[in-house]
Parts: sequence; C-alpha cells; structure tokens
Amino acid sequence: MLRWLPPAPVDFPDVDQALDEPNGLLAAGGALTPEWLLAAYRRGIFPWYGEGDPLLWWSPAPRMVLFPSEIRVRRSLAKRLRNGGFTTTIDHAFAEVIEACAAERADSGGTWIDAEMTHAYRRLHALGHAHSVETWRHGELVGGLYGIALGQAFFGESMFSRCADASKVALVTLARHLETHCFQLIDCQMHTAHLASMGARQIARETFIDYLEKSVDQPTPAGLWPSEPP
Repeated sequence: MLRWLPPAPVDFPDVDQALDEPNGLLAAGGALTPEWLLAAYRRGIFPWYGEGDPLLWWSPAPRMVLFPSEIRVRRSLAKRLRNGGFTTTIDHAFAEVIEACAAERADSGGTWIDAEMTHAYRRLHALGHAHSVETWRHGELVGGLYGIALGQAFFGESMFSRCADASKVALVTLARHLETHCFQLIDCQMHTAHLASMGARQIARETFIDYLEKSVDQPTPAGLWPSEPP
C-alpha cells in the first residue's frame, strides 16, 4: 500500500518498500521544501509527478548511474566538442536551464517540471545545493542540465538541447569536472538509451544506496562550484 506523508515532519519509508509496479513508487505527499528534497536525495529518493497528480516520491530498482570516469565520448561527439563551436559554463544560468528543461518537457507531452518544482530547485540553487551546466553556441544558450550535489554524489534531474549534441556536451563537461574532483557517481535515475550511449549503466538499488552512504557525507572539494553566481 502506498504511504501518504504529512507535510511535517520529514519521514520517508525505507526504499525497499517501493512498489515493483510502477517501478520505484515509494510514497505520496510531503512537501517540496529544501528539508524534504535534501532528505530524499540522501536516501536515494527523488520527486516526480504529472499534471493533476499529488507529489510522488520514487526509488526505482535497478538504478541508472554514470560513474564519471566511464563517460563515453564517441568519435563524432569528440569532433563536435573540438570543432562544434560550443563553450560550457557552470552555474552561470541556472534559472534559464531549468526553464528550458521545463519547456522541452512540455513540448514533448511531459509536465512534471511545473512552477512549484521550478521554484523548489531555484531555492536549492540559492542555498548552494543545486547546480547547472550550460552549453553555449555563438553566445546563445543551446543546451544544459541541472541537478543536486551532496558530498561527492551528483543527482541529475533534467537536461535539454536546442541543437544536436548540446546536452551531451553539457554531460561530458559535468562528468569530467566531477571526475577531476573525485566524485563517485552521477545518479541518472531511470534507464534511457541516450544515457546508456554515454556510458551510464544500471546497478542494483542496494548497491546504489551503499554508494550514497559512502559519498553524501563526504566533504565537497573546494573550488568545485563557483562561489557565487556571476
């Protein structure tokens, strides 16, 4: 039976209570506050819901992850990285990235990045927990991604692309940046062919939780994120 959570206190069930169908559905209710969101990510849980749904929390099994050292850059992408006219930044345009992700989802029939969700993650960004990678071309924002960083784990939330390979460029930038700073993993949540092509793979939920227990309480390396927005 699905557990309904009150607005307070923060109190998630164990992830092993998540449903098999739909895969990973754990609970409903709670709130999209920093306290709820940070507690969720620390436990391997994330929010995801559609228009008209209550706030739903998920912890699917298996879990899709990308180990930064395993990022796969195919020859065509490597050429685009060298000669495609792209530049990348970190935390230069968080609000624009999340709005672009929301718009792309809406255009494809998805609605889960609504105004409440956008506000919640912009608040996490202001608190130093949510971060973005931006891909630029000829001075225009053409791709990017955003997610949450805790300790030495990054929890990817969404990405967008307005031209070929722009989101891939952002992901490669993130993976290389995190590898340099000894991050253990990037949580990709659910399997997609796009992520698999970039080197992400599925691991058991129990293994994923083990990684989190070893990484989220580690100190974040100095200089990993810009000290303040530009």
